[in-house]
Amino acid sequence: MIGRIRSWLFDAAFYGGSVGFVLAAPVAALFSRRALLGVVMGWLRWHRFCANVIMGMRTQVEGAPLHRPGFYVAKHQAFYETFELALILGGPAIVMKAELASIPLWGWAARQYGVIVVDRSGSATALRQMLREAKAARAAGRSVLIFPEGTRVLPGEAPPVRAGFAALYKALSLPTVPVALDSARVWPRRGPKRPGVVTFRFGEPLDPALPREAAEARIHAGINALEPAARIG
Repeated sequence: MIGRIRSWLFDAAFYGGSVGFVLAAPVAALFSRRALLGVVMGWLRWHRFCANVIMGMRTQVEGAPLHRPGFYVAKHQAFYETFELALILGGPAIVMKAELASIPLWGWAARQYGVIVVDRSGSATALRQMLREAKAARAAGRSVLIFPEGTRVLPGEAPPVRAGFAALYKALSLPTVPVALDSARVWPRRGPKRPGVVTFRFGEPLDPALPREAAEARIHAGINALEPAARIG
């Protein structure tokens, strides 16, 4: 019961407080990308504050991000890491499904921030657009973050990375860092959230010139490094 109350309080505080940030984002975007980034970073910190204070969630980082722009490829188990990784990485360009970028006002502001939109229909035109946006982010000196499984997965699940990863890996030619995490332990897909520590493990960066199969195999192993089966194996 305590867990459910904590979860309700978190939802009320975080989503209630988010209204101001979401409304402020389009206004800030009219002035400059820097102003918009300030609003976004404030929103990310608000999420961390609510998770820390209300839910008792903490982030533990193993390894470290690069000191220069990179291509980060992360496991996806919960809503938690979409905010935490963006905060840890200082506002990277995030690969986002087109449906989210179509939300009125917020979607426009997200595009101004510099998200990279992926259309899961898989058309050649959509792929070219995604690569153009990713290269623009690299040219601006930004890191790029993708969740290559395409959707949240349950603990122990290790689906293959989707084709979009390989396309971005070759196009960006940046050091590529796998990120393993275990957020589902405290933020399950169903049921109340729980207090606890979420580990983010930054793996060794991959050389950007590896063959596709080798890159996909190393990324798959890297993002699943905290999965029970991966530890056993």
